[in-house]
Amino acid sequence: MNIDKYPKSIKKAVRFIKQDATKEQLEEFRKLINYAIKKKVNSM
Repeated sequence: MNIDKYPKSIKKAVRFIKQDATKEQLEEFRKLINYAIKKKVNSM
């Protein structure tokens, strides 16, 4: 996957997830991202 085409904030988030995130943080991020995606898809 080529991450260079995404905004810097996404790159930083992915780097954090890969390097420093705890299991609990990963579960919370998953919920937040899924919620945001569903909300966006439903508004289209």
